[in-house]
Amino acid sequence: MAEKSNKDRLKPFAEYLAESTTACLVTMVQGNFLALTLGHLFIASQTGLIAGGIAAITLAVARTDRRWVVSVVLGVTTAVVDYFVHPGMFGTAATEAIVTGLAAAVLSYLVGTAVRYYKRKAVSAN
Repeated sequence: MAEKSNKDRLKPFAEYLAESTTACLVTMVQGNFLALTLGHLFIASQTGLIAGGIAAITLAVARTDRRWVVSVVLGVTTAVVDYFVHPGMFGTAATEAIVTGLAAAVLSYLVGTAVRYYKRKAVSAN
């Protein structure tokens, strides 16, 4: 079996970081992309970096790549990290964190499923 390159090892982390950060950004501004600022990006990237790292380590230790497990782990870690990184902008103290976690889980599931679909399609076309 071929050894994984560093690039291959970092792919899941980069994916989880992007999904968590994106979910946090969208939730913080409640979908109003015109309200995005560098401050929002800084806070969202803190959440994404920490949640992405925790999710990548957790999933590597668990040795799983099942889409629903990946999505749940990323959603839960994003919600917990978001709760501690910054105060919620709407609802109770935990409302924004929960919505952010749910958004990260859904985004992760959709992106992961789409990537797998197009990879399979490309392989079957060859």
